[in-house]
Amino acid sequence: MAKLTEEQRQQRAAAQVRQQALAAEEQDRQDNERRETWAREGMRLTWDEFEAGEPCRGCGKPMCDRLGSWSPLMKLSEGERREYEAAEARFKEEHPNCRSIRWSISGSRVSHCSQCCPPPPLEPQMVRKLAGFFAALPSEEEGKENLDVWDLTLTCDHVVSRSQHRDNSYVSARVIDCPECGERRGVVQSVRVGPAYTDEATQADRAAADPDRLASELAAAQEKLRREERKAEVTRRRIEEIQEQLKPNS
Repeated sequence: MAKLTEEQRQQRAAAQVRQQALAAEEQDRQDNERRETWAREGMRLTWDEFEAGEPCRGCGKPMCDRLGSWSPLMKLSEGERREYEAAEARFKEEHPNCRSIRWSISGSRVSHCSQCCPPPPLEPQMVRKLAGFFAALPSEEEGKENLDVWDLTLTCDHVVSRSQHRDNSYVSARVIDCPECGERRGVVQSVRVGPAYTDEATQADRAAADPDRLASELAAAQEKLRREERKAEVTRRRIEEIQEQLKPNS
């Protein structure tokens, strides 16, 4: 087999990344459809319904059977192991094609499928804690000097800018909203552009304090320029092709 050239390796790697982004986009679409179905059909339990012992509206089994969590496999008695294996066999028979993760509640032996079963409700105390946590987060205005802009290339080939804290070394989002398409699209590539806010005094302080970071930002900006130049070159060639086609036959 002939050895791949460097260009061919890069093309293959780019194709794999794009396929992964398309797969993430499809998974996100399915997840959103599932959540919409749960909301439309009223499948989620309220906290009061959960506390009253109402069964899961996805599979009909108890949300929590209160039999206690399974012990580690090595510590199961012979009878408990048979019971565990029977439960495993039933679950696989009931969810042969779900290809989804499971979830269960502490103190219960019932396994639920994330594809079929809406998650349990949060207890009111946890909701209050989360609300307090998010309320205490600094606003974007307060922390703007710590934000960097990233350019995200999506599966639709549109480029969307996204700001996040400078301590992040990559963009974790695999799917985001594309304002041009009006659809959620997979992220194919993310490139750090530089500071979201370019206050001159702040930039001067950063230059003195962190030259390595500025060098990284410079490299990211240069990479963005190269990508824009490549796009311009593709457009130029296409214009020349159209002009050539429009010439009358000699």
